[in-house]
Amino acid sequence: MSKRILFSSLIGAVALGGVTACGPALASTPTEPTLDRGSVRYTAPSDGSAGSFTYTVDVSDDSGIRGLKVVAWPASSKLDPTEAELRSADESAKCRSTSDETSRCTYTLKVTKQEAAELAKGTWYVSALATAEDGDTTFVPRAATFDVTR
Repeated sequence: MSKRILFSSLIGAVALGGVTACGPALASTPTEPTLDRGSVRYTAPSDGSAGSFTYTVDVSDDSGIRGLKVVAWPASSKLDPTEAELRSADESAKCRSTSDETSRCTYTLKVTKQEAAELAKGTWYVSALATAEDGDTTFVPRAATFDVTR
């Protein structure tokens, strides 16, 4: 599904990995990706320029980060995307490594005046699905919240 269609028709949580202690030795178990320091910004279009929606988050995993999929949706729609829906979505953030284990991922979408006029006003949510290099995933159904106003 196109991000324009999804965004027009309907936009930080932290997922914890585990560390276990085995006797006197501390052993690290494989972890699931974590999302940290997420932020979201919606800017309505003005007379001279398009608006935008941007979601930025730091994603970490001991194996590195393969990618992040993002879907934004209005609370009034009761859409509530699932992990399976995000797996098949084409809405991928651009991620750049900041260390061996962490990437800063940014999802940006330009919004025209016509698209903005069709957006539901009020509270919107961002759902995110992070995928690590080792294939582990973390789904955050409400990774961020923002308001659309006109």
